[in-house]
Amino acid sequence: MAKKPAADDRAGNEPTGNQSTGFIANFFGFAEHGTSLRQEIIAGITTFLTMSYIVVVNPAILAGIPGKKPGIIIDGYTPGEVRQMLAVVTILVAVVAISIMAFYANRPFAQAPGLGLNAFFAFTVVGAMGISWKTALAAVVTEGILFLILTAIGARKYIIKLFPTPVKFSVGTGIGLFLAIIGLQEMQVVVDDPSTLITLGSVASNPIALLSIVGLFLTLMLRARGVTGAIVIGILLTSAAGYGVEQFGLVQAGTLTPDVPPTTYNITPIAGAFVEGFQNVDAFAFSLIIFTFFFVDFFDTAGTITGVSQVAGFLDEDGDLPDMDKPLTADAVGTTVGGMLGTSTVTTFIESATGVQEGGRTGMTALVVGILFLISLAFVPLAAAIPLYASHIALVVVGLMLLRNVTSINWGEISHSIPAGMTILIMPLTYSIAYGIAAGIISYPFMKVAQGNWKDVNVGQWLLTAAFVVYFFVRTGGVLETAV
Repeated sequence: MAKKPAADDRAGNEPTGNQSTGFIANFFGFAEHGTSLRQEIIAGITTFLTMSYIVVVNPAILAGIPGKKPGIIIDGYTPGEVRQMLAVVTILVAVVAISIMAFYANRPFAQAPGLGLNAFFAFTVVGAMGISWKTALAAVVTEGILFLILTAIGARKYIIKLFPTPVKFSVGTGIGLFLAIIGLQEMQVVVDDPSTLITLGSVASNPIALLSIVGLFLTLMLRARGVTGAIVIGILLTSAAGYGVEQFGLVQAGTLTPDVPPTTYNITPIAGAFVEGFQNVDAFAFSLIIFTFFFVDFFDTAGTITGVSQVAGFLDEDGDLPDMDKPLTADAVGTTVGGMLGTSTVTTFIESATGVQEGGRTGMTALVVGILFLISLAFVPLAAAIPLYASHIALVVVGLMLLRNVTSINWGEISHSIPAGMTILIMPLTYSIAYGIAAGIISYPFMKVAQGNWKDVNVGQWLLTAAFVVYFFVRTGGVLETAV
């Protein structure tokens, strides 16, 4: 009778004689987590393919266009050149954060500059608030260091646990709607309207909107078919179609394609720019900027990690992630390094759940993702060659993916449905992740009091509510604008 494989054999510690494989298995704990090297590699490849769009999308969001789009604008460099710089920075920062996640946290999560947070950086801080992008980077570095300190002493983990459950489960959905609106606007499917604020664009007569819709549905169909890397494929095919339409003379040259600058890997114009951001800044004004960034990053990161863990099935019965301090350390270091090199806040990606679903259970999955990000440095020129409307298809697709978290909310309980609904509703309508989170947290204790269940609200949650009331006062009372 054939000998039945031992548990360790099935977990990837098969006696092949390969000592390096045995070392990797022991280091990451394959046997303990019921996984294998092959399983982890497949999971890592899957995660990378589903999130690699960030190499193109993050630069597209952060890079500004003079007179048209807020963001990082560097004198003497075209938007295309800035996007290439940001692509290099995006890759390097992702590798740093993922390495910490792999070797320290030993989680199958991959990290990179987060969608939503980069939009907040470009559209809210630099655009609406009129803050210099260098000062914004200085704020990112500062709050990254603050997060490291708070994580080290356990305060960040404690504060995250103070999140009301309905807010925890609604943040992902709110972010999804926020991203979807940004994407649809860049695709020119949704446009400004003086009467209704926004409306449907002239889709049938606008080649950008028409091609964007075709690309979006193609991408969604690929995802429905279970094609790995559907978002990347959809972006590339949409971009290729844009170039093809122009090549055949169906539209005027330059309508669907950007000007592609010479390839550059030089990031010196942006790396270290945060240092200048500390100069000639009013202390009070800068502290208020930090205050704003702190709230957005702190709670958005918590929401994203919770959302990823929810999809992956890692949350306990209270909706918390065990040993959350270790993944939080990875994102805090990534955020700090990211601000120093020239990008917005780093966070765990919801796409990490795809690797988990493929069997990824340890940091080896993350390590594979990091290695693949390094290899992607060879494709940096694509960051400037991909049209913005094509890259923003990713925002709509990811936004739709995030909507599924709404099913975890207890809509039958009004003390849950109102905070959750406020969080989801306010985010996209105010173009602010922070406003949505604040609305949800503020409404929770008042709903509990109205029900006579005031004992369900602890002191920490009341303190959070008070802090967010102050936050609303700062952001809407003209304090920040006056100080700046």
